[in-house]
Amino acid sequence: MKTNTLLKIIICIVICLAVGFLASLATQTGVDNWYVTINKPSFTPPNAVFAPVWTVLYVLMGISSGIVWSRGLHHIWVKTALYHFVFQLLLNALWSLVFFNLEEPLWALFVIITLLILILLTIKWFKVVNNLAAYLLIPYAIWVAFALVLNFEIWRLNA
Repeated sequence: MKTNTLLKIIICIVICLAVGFLASLATQTGVDNWYVTINKPSFTPPNAVFAPVWTVLYVLMGISSGIVWSRGLHHIWVKTALYHFVFQLLLNALWSLVFFNLEEPLWALFVIITLLILILLTIKWFKVVNNLAAYLLIPYAIWVAFALVLNFEIWRLNA
């Protein structure tokens, strides 16, 4: 692996982990207060599962986006793929704010539906640039699909 590619991967991992850390600040406030009081479905994972899973997913996202970035920003496909990636990353953080800080599961459901669509589009565009980069996002898409179902059930149980 070239030094330039490795540097871009490291930068992207740091950015993804930073976004995840900022989102976790919003999450922690809600988890400690509102979240403990609401009804949750039986398939809700223990709270201790979320941080390690998200850490792995953010690292995979960073590796994936770093691989795409290393293909060169002069390519329209790379730019398009990275625009999708940035937008989905922002929506990822927005979901935590809406769900945990605003305590709005219905609005969070709209955010996470949009997020999943953007993740799938990002995978599509990453595949145009690099297959491995696209495949590294599949666990993220699966986890967000699960989170979407969980979000829906929390909204349904507490509506």
